[in-house]
Amino acid sequence: MRHGNSGRKLNRTHAHRAAMFSNMAAALVKHEQIKTTLPKAKDLRPIVEKLITVAKRANDKTRLAARRQLIAEIGDEASAAKIIDVLAPRYASRSGGYTRVLKAGIRFGDAAPMAIIEFVERDVTAKGKDSGPVEVREDAEAA
Repeated sequence: MRHGNSGRKLNRTHAHRAAMFSNMAAALVKHEQIKTTLPKAKDLRPIVEKLITVAKRANDKTRLAARRQLIAEIGDEASAAKIIDVLAPRYASRSGGYTRVLKAGIRFGDAAPMAIIEFVERDVTAKGKDSGPVEVREDAEAA
């Protein structure tokens, strides 16, 4: 029996779940909006909100410790820097509720419920920025 064991397992091992949520948190911080399944979005929300709370509590003495804690959690120094430098000041006057989950219909292949998780008061230009290698066409180089 599973009495007292809360949380979704999402048909993954503990290590796989931890890595998946770490990657999803880094992607959400980077793009400020991602599309995923509804259960994953609902489970990701408290993880990301705790990261922002850690960054908000950081002052001059604990800034390095907070940065190291964020890097340990999401594994990406650029995302940790963005949380501390951009997101924490943005939500300084807000006491929680930094993300929202919007239902986005069902996925065609397996009818999984989809959702969009995004930051409240997000930067619209961040979506899709630095998504990977950009193919440079030879026509553009010649011009």
